[in-house]
Amino acid sequence: MPLGKPDVQTAAAKDFLAAIIASSDDAIVSKDLNGIVSSWNAGASRIFGYEAQEMIGESILRLIPPDLHHEEDFILGKIRAGERIEHFETIRVRKNGERFPVSVTISPVRDGSGTIIGASKIARDISERLREDESRFRLAALVDSADDAIISKDLNGIITSWNNGARRLFGYQAAEIIGQPIFRLIPENLHHEEDEILRKLKSGEKIEHYETIRIHKSGESREVSVTISPIRNSHGQVIGASKIARDISDRKKVERMAVQAEKLATTGRMAAAIAHEINNPLASVLNLIYLARQDGLSNQEIRDYLSTAESELERVSHIARQTLGYYRDTGSPSQVYLKDLMENVLSVYRRKMLGQNIAVDTRYNDLRKISVRPGEIIQVFSNLISNAIDAMPRGGRLAVSTNHITKEDGDGLQVVIADTGHGIRRHNLAKVFEPFFTTKGNLGTGIGLWVARQLVERYGGQISISSSVEANDSGTTITIYLPFNGSGRNEHWAKAPESNMGVQ
Repeated sequence: MPLGKPDVQTAAAKDFLAAIIASSDDAIVSKDLNGIVSSWNAGASRIFGYEAQEMIGESILRLIPPDLHHEEDFILGKIRAGERIEHFETIRVRKNGERFPVSVTISPVRDGSGTIIGASKIARDISERLREDESRFRLAALVDSADDAIISKDLNGIITSWNNGARRLFGYQAAEIIGQPIFRLIPENLHHEEDEILRKLKSGEKIEHYETIRIHKSGESREVSVTISPIRNSHGQVIGASKIARDISDRKKVERMAVQAEKLATTGRMAAAIAHEINNPLASVLNLIYLARQDGLSNQEIRDYLSTAESELERVSHIARQTLGYYRDTGSPSQVYLKDLMENVLSVYRRKMLGQNIAVDTRYNDLRKISVRPGEIIQVFSNLISNAIDAMPRGGRLAVSTNHITKEDGDGLQVVIADTGHGIRRHNLAKVFEPFFTTKGNLGTGIGLWVARQLVERYGGQISISSSVEANDSGTTITIYLPFNGSGRNEHWAKAPESNMGVQ
């Protein structure tokens, strides 16, 4: 028994090895030095499609495309020389004729005396790996050729990848910036943004279309819109972030020019309305002065005429003070009553509304102050009131109200401007906030509502529209929401204007 024990152990080891070969996912095949197959495992059947009885005793060339038969001579030459071939990637053929990529490792097989008698081959189907590689290469090529800057960073804010778009936008070569903190791209006064970004990323949040300022290598500021997404590992843990940054400097410049152009247009409209508003009191003053100069008047009559003239001049002065005081934009927000801003606009257009037989109903249900740039809000109100008047050429009713509104992110004021005009058709409602869209023909510029939305969203507010063209229920309602806590927000954190922004 003791003498037979090693044989038992050797047999068990061989059985164990045979079990490993049989259960392997890879094809494990042996052949002699003439290329005749001598063993064939289940993995080979799965990969090549042949059962063992179909291949054992057959030439290995059945698995090799005719145009690659020369490879077998090369392989056998290496094996006869005692060399091993590792991870050789080539093409083989399945039973059904399909060509597919494989990675093969081929080793010489020796007998008990060390003589090479054949070869063992381990073949792995690498079709899926190559598809994944191709997908990665294609994705990498897309990333590298993108016009936008595409950057990744870890949770410490250290840059880990940098594409050509980032080089063009920020001026740094990849070798200069990879491994450096993202703070190199952020103005010092905006460093606090990175803490907030990382906080959101660590909680798995995505930041979309966030407009801010970043710094070029030259020190020049760039206005950018960024979308930042968390990067997760195979366990779902957030390990970093990818950022897509787009240069919006030109777009923002055009927007500012459009806002300024509409501001000038609003000023012109208000100036015309004010001219009409003060024309009557000035005519009255001239008439009263003429009467006061007539002979035969008592001192009391002259004083009465002059007192009335003084009242009319005070009315003119009040309109001038009110308009200039509110419309002059100092560049920084101030605490004002929306009621006062709205009354200012209504006073300017009152004579025109009287002339068109438009009744005005105002209800100011909340009189708390809000911090805004008065000139900007006057511009918004003027655009909306002017649109409402134009929609009611044969008369109607204009209703204006303010209300306190509570939302999840805080409190604010809601301003509702509703008219009983001809309304806007449903297919046009989705377009009224688009740049240069107008329902007024040659009378409209097509940027009033677009600019109004720009200005409202600057404060973190919202503007929406509803309308009806029904014969007995026509009219348009504009709703504006301005948060109390919105005036102090950093404008660069404002959400990028969406594609349906525009103007009536």
